[in-house]
Amino acid sequence: MLLLLLGIIVLHVAVLVLLFVSTIVSQWVVGNGHATDLWQNCSTSSAGNVHHCHSSSANEWLQSVQATMILSIIFSVLSLFLFFCQLFTLTKGGRFYITGVFQILAGKLEMKFMGELSMSMAGE
Repeated sequence: MLLLLLGIIVLHVAVLVLLFVSTIVSQWVVGNGHATDLWQNCSTSSAGNVHHCHSSSANEWLQSVQATMILSIIFSVLSLFLFFCQLFTLTKGGRFYITGVFQILAGKLEMKFMGELSMSMAGE
């Protein structure tokens, strides 16, 4: 049982790390002298120096993607917090329904993000 709990904790932490990295990482799309990520667009020279960076949030779909990524991180953090709370307050054999609901919400938001991103990339 202890190994199962440790596995669940490791899974929660791994999901949080992946969400933070995918939200914060720069240069999702690189090519033709520019780099684009969730927060800004940067023009680069052939030598690799950055010439100009401006905010990416001008597009409505990108603001929606930013919001779903932030909400996904919030729901994942809440899920981990609620997991620890329920771990110490539930009776033996209790079920982690609240934790599961928050983890499902985080996953749904992440899927919505990927759908919006693929639709916007296909439209360009």
